[in-house]
Amino acid sequence: MNENEKENDYNVKLKFFGVPKLIPYIKPYIPMILFMAFLGVLGSFIDSVYPLFNRYALDNFVAGKTLKHLTGFIILYVLVVLLQVIINFVAGYFGGKVEMSVDRDLRNAAFNHLQELSFAYFNQNNVGYIHARVMSDTGKIGVMVAWRLMDIVWNGAYIVSVFVMMLILNVRMALYIIVLVPIAAVTVMFFQKKLIVLNRKIREINSKITSNFNEGITGAKAIKTLVVEDRIQKEFEEETLKYRKTSVYATHNSAFFASAITMLSTFALALVLWKGGAMTIEGVLQLGTLSVFLTYALEMMEPIQNVIVTFADLISVQVNVERFTKLMETESDVSDSPEVIEKYGDTFNPKKENWEPLYGDVEFKDVSFKYPDGDEMVLEHFNLKVPQGTNIAIVGETGAGKSTLVNLVCRFFKPTEGYVLIDGRDAAERSQLWLHSNIGYVLQTPHLFSGTVRDNLKYGKPDATDEEIMRALDIVSARSVVEKMPKGLDSDVGEDGDMLSTGEKQLLSFARAILADPRILVLDEATASIDTVTEKAIQDAIKTVTKGRTSFVIAHRLSTVVDADVILVVKDGKIIERGSHKELMDQKGYYYDLFTRQFEEMSISSVLEGET
Repeated sequence: MNENEKENDYNVKLKFFGVPKLIPYIKPYIPMILFMAFLGVLGSFIDSVYPLFNRYALDNFVAGKTLKHLTGFIILYVLVVLLQVIINFVAGYFGGKVEMSVDRDLRNAAFNHLQELSFAYFNQNNVGYIHARVMSDTGKIGVMVAWRLMDIVWNGAYIVSVFVMMLILNVRMALYIIVLVPIAAVTVMFFQKKLIVLNRKIREINSKITSNFNEGITGAKAIKTLVVEDRIQKEFEEETLKYRKTSVYATHNSAFFASAITMLSTFALALVLWKGGAMTIEGVLQLGTLSVFLTYALEMMEPIQNVIVTFADLISVQVNVERFTKLMETESDVSDSPEVIEKYGDTFNPKKENWEPLYGDVEFKDVSFKYPDGDEMVLEHFNLKVPQGTNIAIVGETGAGKSTLVNLVCRFFKPTEGYVLIDGRDAAERSQLWLHSNIGYVLQTPHLFSGTVRDNLKYGKPDATDEEIMRALDIVSARSVVEKMPKGLDSDVGEDGDMLSTGEKQLLSFARAILADPRILVLDEATASIDTVTEKAIQDAIKTVTKGRTSFVIAHRLSTVVDADVILVVKDGKIIERGSHKELMDQKGYYYDLFTRQFEEMSISSVLEGET
């Protein structure tokens, strides 16, 4: 979250611009919400009626000194209590159902929408921000729809019912209490505004403390090797000191707020006792009626406070509503046209019966490209034909922009100008899912999902047999990795594969891609995390699996791409050289310098290892 967004979070005013955009998610539950509102009105009316039972008891059983109609009184009272219990239970049941249902629908919608967004969105928004949109914001909206609106209805109806009851019983006494309402409202609003700001500051500081705490654990090795324990400790102590001071100040304000409300309630009670007592002595007011006003005087301040606090919560939740709707209104930089969706289906409803086979011919036709968050062209009028089965290597130093071409082939980004053709047709004329289903992608940093080895490999091919899985493992020399695990294919890999080494995760990730039998294979520094012995085995495997497939190999280690059909040399995001290994070496240009420098470094490293 940027600083402007934080500032808006503190000072936002109540408005309802984002609420209509929630209607599609709330609409299925409107009957339940209306039923809850009805129960709220009925329940608040019963709450306001309870003091009337005391009035009847005092005027008839105490003052009248008779127990006549006592049985009927008890039965009626018990029935009213039972009705109130039923109302509370039913309202609570439906409130919980509405909250969880709206929460679920919002989260599903947000998560599904994220699946359809391009890489540009994830490049421009960090994980914590996106996570908060899907989990925190939706949760608060669910609470608002189910409970905050219910609170306003229940407390608002109670206040109205009490005012009506008091005016019916005695206008003069009613006005004594009603005159205190504006004072109570102003007091609540004053303190509530301060408490909202303080509580948000506390949450912000707490987030920083949590972040520092996580960094202290996950970065323990770096902290020790850099010898910055004292600096990290000082930063942590500074944040906890801020948290303590702000929390204590908020607690003081909260305590003063509670005392002010108690004082107002006590003042209202004293006023009723003073004026009502005199009227009772004069015979103008019955004792039972005085007890009703005493009860209302004590209880009136709490619902007034609740209504104002609830409105403050609505102001706070409004920020969450705006963030959620902003996410849902974010359009992907890369999306299928309505015509493509009509023919090929979308991400979640594919029409595979209309999918054509993909052969692997790729062509860049007058392609110019700049990243959505960038100003400079990375490619300008670039042309390249990649026939089916061609092995393209993309090389360059770290950060040179080697992934750009692959991102365009995979339609993770779309060309700023020109076209990327797949099998002679513009890639935009067919489904993204169709294309992605025919691409095997092995990342430099492998990712495994929580679950077993078998589960992870089947992401490549859901209906794969164990024989097919083992064959894929053999191709990438990964059978030994699985065989040494306690349960073989049924072994749990842990969260993000943390029960395996990086090299082992890379091997399984490679096997998963091979299992899918892709027509286009992308290897993004795929051997960077693997030892040299395994790397040699994988290089042999690559030669086997790339036959008949179009392959793009992004590599920093140039010794792994000498057999490529075409090598593209990237520097500062631009392709500055292209050709086979021999052709580029003969040119004695940038590639030649890179290769000879790496060769010398590897030779020196080998000598040093031999001496060791």
